Amino acid sequence: MRLNKTATMALCAFGLIAGCTSTAPDSQSGVGFGNYADYEADRQRREAELRGETLPPRISTERPTTTGNTPLSTEEILQTAGAAVGGETATGDTPRVIGDPNNSGISDEQDFTAVSGRETIESDAERIAANRANYVVVQPTAVPTRTGSSGPNIVEFALSTNNAVGTSLYNRTNLLAGNRFERNCAKFGSSDQAQEAFLRSGGPERDRTGIDPDGDGFACHWDPTPFRNVRQATSGN
Repeated sequence: MRLNKTATMALCAFGLIAGCTSTAPDSQSGVGFGNYADYEADRQRREAELRGETLPPRISTERPTTTGNTPLSTEEILQTAGAAVGGETATGDTPRVIGDPNNSGISDEQDFTAVSGRETIESDAERIAANRANYVVVQPTAVPTRTGSSGPNIVEFALSTNNAVGTSLYNRTNLLAGNRFERNCAKFGSSDQAQEAFLRSGGPERDRTGIDPDGDGFACHWDPTPFRNVRQATSGN
């Protein structure tokens, strides 16, 4: 008598007929190893040992179990992990988890419930009043007089003149005024510095270095107009 596939499998399962093939093994865990991550870690460890290197102890990725292959509870897992990391015994210990308000290392300022439990409107008002009491207003003081400069004051000189730039007031007879002017003016960082040096060396009556070739009293294109404008604006004239 010929049996269909379903009947044959049922008879094989109860051992009523001979010549049955064994069922296929469970291949969900992989072939030759139970966990790929553990297998890869063991492989790397073996290769490191062959190279003479030492790797840290491997941490298994499998869920810890108690005797009898009963899965551990979440609390037991946390206690076991705390003992492994901190060296503390798990018996009787309460695991500290992230978000524990008793953990001083984690701020709860963003937790409305935690903050509202210890802060009130009255405490906020007291803190604001204390901050106001400690508030100090620094009054402005007069600008100190600048010291250390005994040279001519180019601002005073600008305000003491009224001729336009380029209007000759002083005689200049240097035949090589153009070349000398460019060469000597290039030694100064600004026209203000050139004018100060010019006044210090006898200008505007004397131009010993040739930096005022047109004789207007202003060296190296220095212009007194900005200073005059300020005086006019402040005086209203």
